[in-house]
Amino acid sequence: MTRLPTVVRGLAGTLAALLAVTAAPATARATPEQKAPDDFVALRSVDRTIIEEIRYFTPHTFMGEPVDGYRQPLCVLTRPTAEALHKAQQRLLRQGYSLKVYDCYRPQRAVDHFVRWAKDLEDQAMKGEFYPNVDKTRLFEDGYIAEKSGHSRGSTMDLTLVKLPAKPTRPYVPGEPLMPCFAPQGERFPDNSVDMGTGYDCFDTLSHTLDPRIQGQQRANRLLLKDTLEGLGFVNLAEEWWHFTYKPERYPDTFFDFPVSTKSLIRSP
Repeated sequence: MTRLPTVVRGLAGTLAALLAVTAAPATARATPEQKAPDDFVALRSVDRTIIEEIRYFTPHTFMGEPVDGYRQPLCVLTRPTAEALHKAQQRLLRQGYSLKVYDCYRPQRAVDHFVRWAKDLEDQAMKGEFYPNVDKTRLFEDGYIAEKSGHSRGSTMDLTLVKLPAKPTRPYVPGEPLMPCFAPQGERFPDNSVDMGTGYDCFDTLSHTLDPRIQGQQRANRLLLKDTLEGLGFVNLAEEWWHFTYKPERYPDTFFDFPVSTKSLIRSP
């Protein structure tokens, strides 16, 4: 057998080592995706009567596209939060209403998506509906967008009330004409919920739960939602009539990033 010169053998060995280093990390870098803690559940496993319309799985968002991390239209919460919502639903059903959730647990990657969008001042495709009166340069300063969200801790949800029997909500069609989220109910995007004075995710001070301009049946609807939930341990965010957090939070200092999907809830053997 012909022996390779020492230099050639050295180069061959170096090449082989480089190939090994290049190939190996493909497996080493393939870290398993984060799973939900054992006490996170799908809301539907606790109460199947609560309506779920997970907006961030759809293009009908203030960004005009589905949000990162939402792989299924699924409400995921800590079990104590889901069980408290079940109690609220039982009270409301007796009055002819149902809860409807728009968003529940929200992964950190979704919040990061919001931040990237907010910094892109050229993208204002959905301004006409979601923030007609707010300059996009003020979204951080005015508190509409932040780098962390309580939703990522698993005890916060966005929700509304639906009068029973519930009528279906038609799908949003990308590119359709936009109406301001604070327009009269019959003019803004149709929703099968009761009239809360604004639509969901309306970046406007009219969304403040107790804004004095919201009166009559709209105020009564907000107070019915607020009083029912607060009577069971939920706390409303004063700037958003739809935003509630169950207290005490199971994970008050942890921001999770597992995807919204049933796979995230499958426990390892």
